[in-house]
Amino acid sequence: MDTFKTPSGKTFQVNPIKHASMEIVYDGRIIQVDPVISGTPPVTDYTKMKKADLILITHDHYDHLDTQAVEDLCKESTVIVTNPSSAEILGDGEVMCNGDTLRIADDIMLYAVAAYNTTPGHTQFHPKGRDNGFILEVDGLRVYIAGDTEDIEEMNDIKDIDIAFLPCNQPYTMTPAQLRHAVDMVQPKVLFPYHYGDTDPEAMLEALEGTNIDIRIREFQ
Repeated sequence: MDTFKTPSGKTFQVNPIKHASMEIVYDGRIIQVDPVISGTPPVTDYTKMKKADLILITHDHYDHLDTQAVEDLCKESTVIVTNPSSAEILGDGEVMCNGDTLRIADDIMLYAVAAYNTTPGHTQFHPKGRDNGFILEVDGLRVYIAGDTEDIEEMNDIKDIDIAFLPCNQPYTMTPAQLRHAVDMVQPKVLFPYHYGDTDPEAMLEALEGTNIDIRIREFQ
């Protein structure tokens, strides 16, 4: 688990689970991102984890949306935030579309941003306007969870990011070269490459040479 401090000194921890799934613990509150039991290996038993205060789901693909995982993590007060198609599948959730903002708590803001494919022959995987990336702002700490996307032009407008999670596995998301371009646009202080599947971590690191960014390779295959 990687631990950070917000500007006022609150604790923000990242626990990689796999692929695009992670648990975030912020000031004692549990945030689950794209929880999946068996859609991607290894099998994850969410019944053994603490119930979530907030669940973020970027889109409705099997490796991001798992209705049983959501059920296992929910308690009466859990807030689920997702895109329209995922909310329809779940029959629940606060719906956000690209450009929407939502205040979750006094110290938690959420911004939905674009996430889509641009490479010819790949645009059917994640069409523009359907899915979300999220900027999670907690107590002044800004965290970019990109979702499934390529190095889209909208990343030029994503500023002041402390921690970024950027995917790297073509044909569904980015090549290492695209990852470098995305990093050059976003300029995060800390980068977690995630959703990287069979991409060689050494290829990512080579593409990111000279960025002067804190790059953290974790178990996000």
